[in-house]
Amino acid sequence: MSWRLKRLRYLLQRLRGSLALRGWRGTLARVRQEFEHRPATDESLALEPLDVPFAPFALPTSETPAVSVIVPVHGKLAYTLACLRSIARHGAAASFEVIVVDDASPDASAATLARLDGLRLLSNQRNLGFIGSCNAGAEAARGDYLLFLNNDTQVAPGWLDGLLACFAERKDCGIAGSRLVYPDGRLQEAGGLVFTDGSSWNTGRFEERDTPAYRYRRETDYVSGAALMIPRELFRRVGGFDTRYAPAYYEDADLAFAVRQAGLRVYYEPSSTVIHCEGISAGTDLDAGMKRYQSINQSKFAEKWAAALRGQPPAGTPLDRALRWRRRGRILVVDAMTPDPTRDSGSLRLCAILGLLDAQGWSVTFVPDDGRASEAEIRALGALGTAVLGRPWLAALPKWLAEHGPELHAVMLCRHTVAGQYASLVRRHAPQARLIFDTVDLHFLREQRAAELTGNATMARQAQAAQRSELAIVEQCDVTLVVSPHERDLLRQLAPRARVEVLSNIHPVHGRRQPHAGRRDLVFIGGYGHPPNADAIRWIAGEILPALRTALPDIRVHVLGDLPDSARAELQTPGLELHGRVPDLSPWLDGCLASIAPLRFGAGVKGKVNMAMSYGLPVIATGLAVEGMFLEDGRDVLLADSPAEFVKATLRLQQSAPTWLTLSEASLANVERHFSPTAAQETLRSVLAETE
Repeated sequence: MSWRLKRLRYLLQRLRGSLALRGWRGTLARVRQEFEHRPATDESLALEPLDVPFAPFALPTSETPAVSVIVPVHGKLAYTLACLRSIARHGAAASFEVIVVDDASPDASAATLARLDGLRLLSNQRNLGFIGSCNAGAEAARGDYLLFLNNDTQVAPGWLDGLLACFAERKDCGIAGSRLVYPDGRLQEAGGLVFTDGSSWNTGRFEERDTPAYRYRRETDYVSGAALMIPRELFRRVGGFDTRYAPAYYEDADLAFAVRQAGLRVYYEPSSTVIHCEGISAGTDLDAGMKRYQSINQSKFAEKWAAALRGQPPAGTPLDRALRWRRRGRILVVDAMTPDPTRDSGSLRLCAILGLLDAQGWSVTFVPDDGRASEAEIRALGALGTAVLGRPWLAALPKWLAEHGPELHAVMLCRHTVAGQYASLVRRHAPQARLIFDTVDLHFLREQRAAELTGNATMARQAQAAQRSELAIVEQCDVTLVVSPHERDLLRQLAPRARVEVLSNIHPVHGRRQPHAGRRDLVFIGGYGHPPNADAIRWIAGEILPALRTALPDIRVHVLGDLPDSARAELQTPGLELHGRVPDLSPWLDGCLASIAPLRFGAGVKGKVNMAMSYGLPVIATGLAVEGMFLEDGRDVLLADSPAEFVKATLRLQQSAPTWLTLSEASLANVERHFSPTAAQETLRSVLAETE
């Protein structure tokens, strides 16, 4: 009877907490999730079995590890062996060592584990508890990073490398924690929340592990010590796990607060997945065993961090608000499809924008209008701090806007085909949100120029219709973004009342990595699906390359970008190398003599030009290709508007190393001055300044 009363009391406490955080609807959904009948294990996780006879095996190890994996154990040998077998099976790209700290186990753990090759086994003379064992393991560690891992866990592919990537890509990262899931496949924890009274909450508990809300990297209050990575030097600087919480509980939240006090951040990293058999090591009864320290240590934690806790959300804050407590607000971004930086310049620019929005403190949700997002694309945008809503998680954007519109501070609609569909819906469901139209480039301008080049009257009429459509959207939105001063000035003439800002292409400066000597050939970057690129490639094959090979018989032009098989057959020309889309442009940008951009129509700023220049590769281009890019012939670029001029410019670069170097230096300076993330940051701050 006593146990039943205690259980009822705790269930009522959980119910009140859930109602405060989730509301009635969310609580009912949560109850359904908890009691939903599911198999005990999710076969897709391919868990190591617990009931296999022991046979010695080897673990990866290193004398100079990047990471020391520290596994504290007190009995539960079957779970420890399964954990270690999962590590041996999946390994990691980074070097690591595994340290098991046996905390005076009452079973045969020490003797059995001593038979494993590659394992560093430490044995406590007396029971030190979880905190003491972790600190002992950290003292013995040789890695630059420490990864604390419970023995009742199993790791999945990417478990270690995903956490390291968080540190590599977020210079303010002090702690990174894994996505924890139950053996049945449901989410256990996606980072933790801490409230003003020191109470905590595991976010995402019992939800589907691939729910979009938990697929992106984000700052969190703390992460569970069941799978927590921290630089070794930082761990020692903040004093390790505080022994006042011995034997366990709240030491992970305390460590997170100490790291934040040191000026760094704590990140939840979904690309690292760890399966955790919660309760195996500590039980679940809050009044018995180690679990009783959870309530005791909350009081200690609240006393130690009283000042810092005043900046946390009050207890009972709704979950959506608590998750975004440190965010400036919420932004929705919609484009025709999920961006892929290897596909086109617009994707590269949009990914950079998403990263900048996250860095400026916004909570960013991206919706592809076609509903499609691959696992790789979700992971890539997740690393930028962006949640991706596609099928099956989002049935229709209008319905989502009707439900979530009041939460939005800004909406960015990319391309006129997207903005034309949703601008009115945003005005209806999110009237408070700043509505931003990102043109990417002016569609009507590109069509006008194509009509002029071909003399096609039908295309000219289509361009006029596109102009009316785009200008109507410009008038409807609060801010319109264009990529060049030329397009800004044009829109200001056509729509003088509109606010138009330049947010151009965004490129990191990679730098020149090879000298002039040894370079050969030319490169063209661009997919055939974009009409200006298709025209340029046909011009290269039909006229430019034959003229080049008359002067330079061995020269080749490397075309990097998507190309249909039908076009390959059409473009058979000696010296034309059709590589298709490549994952890495650098081998060509580091090895070619120059990049060419023979565009005869189009609009916007050309990413192919920016990209080449960011590597210090000189560019030979038509005048239209460098429009609005602050480039001058002979100083930053060589202009060529005919095959003969492309030949002349190529010979000039081949024969004069000083000319090549001058253009290379000017190219790098141009990207740094006009197309770096710094320039884009200022535009975004200005556009969003009044939306908080």
